[in-house]
Amino acid sequence: MRSLYYVLLNKKKESFIRSLVNTGLELGNNVDIVSSFFFDPPHCFLISIGDNCTICPNVRLIAHDASTKKILGYTKIGRIIIKENCFLGDSVIVLPGVTIGPYSIIGAGSIVTHDVPSHTVAAGNPARVISTLDNYIQKIEVLRDGKNDFTEKYFIQNLDDSKRKEIIQSIGDTIGFIL
Repeated sequence: MRSLYYVLLNKKKESFIRSLVNTGLELGNNVDIVSSFFFDPPHCFLISIGDNCTICPNVRLIAHDASTKKILGYTKIGRIIIKENCFLGDSVIVLPGVTIGPYSIIGAGSIVTHDVPSHTVAAGNPARVISTLDNYIQKIEVLRDGKNDFTEKYFIQNLDDSKRKEIIQSIGDTIGFIL
């Protein structure tokens, strides 16, 4: 029953994405949109997502700002351009007029109010560049050195109590890595 629910939920998501594309959303190839999202439906024609991007759960791409509507009589709008090979972490918000350069990572919970250069890691509220992509990768590789790499037999659908305990023992008070 649970698997049927997820199949139907995925079909609903795919249908909604198709409707956004039909009204102007530019969506590249191999874009992974994980779970729930908000791509400003009335203004989705202002949004472009490049090839090979990952959009994590609860990401909001908001191409308008209605804060001026009652005071000034108009709503601000702006393009949102996410270049190729970007990763937007859980609950990221991207506001109008922002371009995120290729090969960039936006940390979970960040609010992106200004452009993010290519090959960088940005995080915070408002998001700011915290590292180059190369430095971030080097840092992760140092953390990974000597650690167990957990394969697909450790994916959530394959976990049992013994595998959970093995992961907990392996990572200790630091982090681990699943391939």
